[in-house]
Amino acid sequence: MDKIINDGFARLVDVINTQTEELGTAQEQLKLHDGALLERMGEVAMPIVNGIGIEILSRGKVGVSGEIYDPKYYETPMIVLGKALEVAPFRPDDPSRMITDQFCTLGSDGVFYEILYSQDELIVDSFLGTLTGRQVLDLYGYEAMYMLYKALHQYADNQEQLLLALAAVMEFIGISGKG
Repeated sequence: MDKIINDGFARLVDVINTQTEELGTAQEQLKLHDGALLERMGEVAMPIVNGIGIEILSRGKVGVSGEIYDPKYYETPMIVLGKALEVAPFRPDDPSRMITDQFCTLGSDGVFYEILYSQDELIVDSFLGTLTGRQVLDLYGYEAMYMLYKALHQYADNQEQLLLALAAVMEFIGISGKG
């Protein structure tokens, strides 16, 4: 009986070691293609971003007390996936404009964008550039991927809660949710 237990245990250890090696290989492969994964996530999220995205400021005038008036917005709704901790020194479209804020977004067109804001006493304006999935991960880290996942997960949870609430209201007033 001891031989059966020893053989079974040895086999279990072999299976665990094999699976650990396969897991390591799969993780390495995924790491090599993480930019493509993020791009695919962005493509799949397009219709949802169109519904939950917000208008992002393109430019505006700065009032005396710092408020922005006469704002202009980018046409495509976007969700913000990250903010750079260290901004680039200047904008590619105008090297004389220092960057004050730098964000990574996903547009409802499935494109990842980087928005570089500059501000002086009179005007806040921005440069909008596109990013690949790889560039997003290099510049903003895996937090951007997590934020995209978290936004979609939270949206799904909110939709589920809304459907449950609507069903409860419909039941309360005595109507069927079917048809």
